[in-house]
Amino acid sequence: MTSKNKLPETEDGTILFNIDPIIIKHHYEINYLHSYAQDSPFFAGLAKGKLMGSRCKKCNYKFATPRSHCMECGAKTEWIELPLEGKIHTFTTCYFGSEEFLKETPFTLILVEFEGIDTLFLSRLINVNPENVTIGMKVKARFLRNSKFKATDVYFIAFE
Repeated sequence: MTSKNKLPETEDGTILFNIDPIIIKHHYEINYLHSYAQDSPFFAGLAKGKLMGSRCKKCNYKFATPRSHCMECGAKTEWIELPLEGKIHTFTTCYFGSEEFLKETPFTLILVEFEGIDTLFLSRLINVNPENVTIGMKVKARFLRNSKFKATDVYFIAFE
């Protein structure tokens, strides 16, 4: 048998956590190019310290999470700048999260209600003990100084 007919072997092993069913630890990493396409203005806004939403050109419905077309009437929308202050509409405390939030666990996710905007915006609330979070609490947006062009570039803090 020639080496062309055989896959190369490695010396590393696999960590086995359970036998029946088999559960193993497996590291997975990949780099890929990703386009935000029509959502690009939202992410560019985050890098500039702005929250961008959308407004229907026909019925004036305003979306905190931008849409290219209105979910009420189907018409095309346009970009608008959202307020940076709002209040908590509802919240949940997360005791488990992705690798992105592992260091912050437990963390609080909030749905922010902005005056004059018809839908809610999902984000994190920081520096508030989860036991002290209340519906109606005033919050304001903060942005990472060095944008990663991710939705996690924006977070909220409580204020009086």
